[in-house]
Amino acid sequence: MLETVELETGPAPQWCVLWLHGLGADGHDFAPIVPELVRPGWPALRFVFPHAPVRPVTINGGMRMRAWYDIRDLDLANRADLDGVDASVAEVEALIAREAARGIPPQRLLLAGFSQGGAITLAAGLARREPLAGLIALSTYLPMPMATAQARLQPQARTQPVFMAHGTFDPVVPLAAGVAAAQALEGLGFAVTLRRYPMQHAVCGEEIADLAGWLDARLKT
Repeated sequence: MLETVELETGPAPQWCVLWLHGLGADGHDFAPIVPELVRPGWPALRFVFPHAPVRPVTINGGMRMRAWYDIRDLDLANRADLDGVDASVAEVEALIAREAARGIPPQRLLLAGFSQGGAITLAAGLARREPLAGLIALSTYLPMPMATAQARLQPQARTQPVFMAHGTFDPVVPLAAGVAAAQALEGLGFAVTLRRYPMQHAVCGEEIADLAGWLDARLKT
């Protein structure tokens, strides 16, 4: 089981947001946004921020760092190590199962991720037989060819709403890759909300506010 950072917004939380960081970061990276994101009147939430495993990353000269999978090439078509993606999806599934054992079933769990973490969010979401409450994929891309995504898609997964956000000046994962991922998901039958912001490979205040609005609809169902 991956080590995690956890924050709870109230006693006995009945909802969970499982949030995956980007390359080279760790579970502490997005914890500071919790006070900015959470709105009054929401049910108590448990935020779970796991630390990715430490592994060599090819494009960084084999340097070992926290990564959800190896990045083999700058070219998005060949960037993701699919075996590494699958291993991280399995780690995420273990965390989802742990939340179920702690009283928060998948239908009250939202899976979120930034960059590499967002890629794992999308990969995990495609294969969910028991749908989650929603998928949040920020500044990211689909880490597999469309044919692979179609082969892995579970029919029930399509019911998961998806929030995506991307910077128009992103030099790491170009906006076109995020748009292509959103269009691919829509083609597979997902309801996708895609927002664009004048930023680079980052998160901005307007994005957090928009995400809060999207979450508001999920948490009040």
